[in-house]
Amino acid sequence: MKKIFFSVSVFLAVALSVANAYGGGAKKMELTSPEFKNNELMPMRFGYSQDNVNPELNIDGVPSETKSLVLIVDDPDAPRGTWVHWVLYDMPVIDRIEENSAPGTQGITDYKEKRYGGPFPPSGTHRYFFKLYALDKKLGLKEVADKKTVERAMEGHILEEAELIGLYKK
Repeated sequence: MKKIFFSVSVFLAVALSVANAYGGGAKKMELTSPEFKNNELMPMRFGYSQDNVNPELNIDGVPSETKSLVLIVDDPDAPRGTWVHWVLYDMPVIDRIEENSAPGTQGITDYKEKRYGGPFPPSGTHRYFFKLYALDKKLGLKEVADKKTVERAMEGHILEEAELIGLYKK
């Protein structure tokens, strides 16, 4: 019995190693940008007082059962608490968000605008979290939503998450 268990264990370990080596393992969803690396400075032009356009974002490894994507961008270093810079929901399953585009429904930001609102830190260096969610459904919210409304609607429907952090300073 021990011999059979050991043989099966070795077989499974070898099979998993081979599958992962040849791309058969589950790939984690990733969010990247050609404009900046994770935890590095974002170019000034993406700032609110500059061109105020969203950076290009590349999406990889979206689960096959995904029905829609959500992107939330916020700054936890804001003086009065987390500041919401962009809410984008009901996006189709795509592999890229082009610069200065919104391939979904835009929610209300803390700028009280229904669009991307770039970084505008009052002082120092702030972190901007680009959080991508793969959902098992389209949210289909009836009205323009804010971050809290979108997060409540996503509960129980998140298949996977990815995050990219950009830094910005004046």
